[in-house]
Amino acid sequence: MKDFARLLDALSFQPGRNAKLRLIEDYLRLAPDPDRGYALAALTGALSLPNVKAATLRELGAQQAGEALFALSYDYVGDLAETLALVWQPTSDAPHRNDLSLSAVVEELQRASRREALPLLTGWLDQLNATERWALLKLITGALRVGVSARLAKTAVAGVGQVPVEEVEEVWHGLSPPYRELFAWLDGKAARPDALAALAFRPLMLAHPLVEGELVNLDPTQFAAEWKWDGIRVQLAADGSTRRLYSRGSEDASNAFPDIVEQMDFSAVLDGELLVAHPDGETVRIAPFNELQQRLNRKTVTARLLQDYPAHVRLYDILFEDGEDLRALPFHTRRQRLEQWQARNARPRFDLSPLVGFAAWEELAALRQSARAASIEGLMLKRKDSPYLAGRVKGHWYKWKRDTLTADCVLMYAQRGHGKRSSFYSDFTFGCWRPVKPGEESANRSADETGRELVPVGKAYSGYTDEELKKLDKFVRDNTIDRFGPVRVIAPKLVVEVEFDAVQLSTRHKSGLAMRFPRFHRIRWDKPAAEADEVEMLRGMVG
Repeated sequence: MKDFARLLDALSFQPGRNAKLRLIEDYLRLAPDPDRGYALAALTGALSLPNVKAATLRELGAQQAGEALFALSYDYVGDLAETLALVWQPTSDAPHRNDLSLSAVVEELQRASRREALPLLTGWLDQLNATERWALLKLITGALRVGVSARLAKTAVAGVGQVPVEEVEEVWHGLSPPYRELFAWLDGKAARPDALAALAFRPLMLAHPLVEGELVNLDPTQFAAEWKWDGIRVQLAADGSTRRLYSRGSEDASNAFPDIVEQMDFSAVLDGELLVAHPDGETVRIAPFNELQQRLNRKTVTARLLQDYPAHVRLYDILFEDGEDLRALPFHTRRQRLEQWQARNARPRFDLSPLVGFAAWEELAALRQSARAASIEGLMLKRKDSPYLAGRVKGHWYKWKRDTLTADCVLMYAQRGHGKRSSFYSDFTFGCWRPVKPGEESANRSADETGRELVPVGKAYSGYTDEELKKLDKFVRDNTIDRFGPVRVIAPKLVVEVEFDAVQLSTRHKSGLAMRFPRFHRIRWDKPAAEADEVEMLRGMVG
């Protein structure tokens, strides 16, 4: 645990990506098996220790410091594991344990029942120092929050064996913690692990945002164009009875979309966009993104969800067909193969993303203006001679998104962040004005003298600089008029210009609207709150 704790502690204080990579690589090279395998599982979110719940940790904290003091400490620190690690007072005279290994902790907790897990945990907490206690609790909760993505951790793994990260990705889903076969291969002691073709995730090819003025340097005859659909990018990998639906981050989402998986009775690896689509005669009508959100992050899929929000995949590309690797072929050839494949394998929940014909960039720019009205994110430009390359390779694919929308909103609520932001109010809810409804005059303290009230329209925690965050935090502390648990109610004074991709109707919000990807664009310290926008203005942007 000592070395793992040092790793997490160093990662939490290191902001640089390359420095984080070096820290992880050094640990993975020096740590023994199976410790390094369990550490890798923790960093990639592949480790599950369900025998100790967060509620149990809060109860332990209340026993240590008293319920009120622990609640105040937790509110101040902003992180459950760190709070409990700091307030913990050993209840025995057990000496500090330098020999407690990460693998011993993981394997004992995996074998233990819930009743047995708690005494194990309290015994370890008594025998570790504060940093090691924090690492242990982070391991158990699964919320490391040290600024390491699964992709970054896999990149570090690839660095250990000096192999491309794409090779690690391709074998990853055929392996499980503590990844002994993976490290044996990377150490040169064994052959590359075999993974069934249908189990493997192939890193997706990504597009660069098109920079203003960049089109003049590109030859339109060398590019194909297609719509950028407003869903989530997925990869379909199937080989007969073995079927996987992966997100762009390589997470296996097969269980969440059984209506797609049941139609994957083919042998191919396909790239596409996951959407919700309703039958409309002989075609389908693509639904707004908020309908797809009803299907995302669900542990169980009910019959009602399957009926009301039918999943659909609009296909972009084909990577493998019947075991043949097509990625080295140029895009226009792969597109022909995809069209031929679709003609032979037509299924109700699959269709092709149509190509957009154009002769000049001006013609395509005019078409792009219609994207918002059609609930499309914009356009994709793909070089006709591009092979399918992993990652964001410049010069091959470009995304030309529709223009973003903005609105002037008033800050209403604020909540503390986590990790490095735990000392700052950094999560903000903002609203726009609407006429006060009869009978609500006394209930809403944001109502003004003109007969309007503020209602929430979105929440954002990005788009501001570190210096602006300090000013926002001070504003929240100076202008708090009430609080509900960790949430502070702010006097309706500060206007923020919010940038967002779209706004859609929503029955879950009081305003009846929900913003897509809202973030701060500008803080309007100069603008009176009464001059912020109204809900009806936002309603006119729905689409």
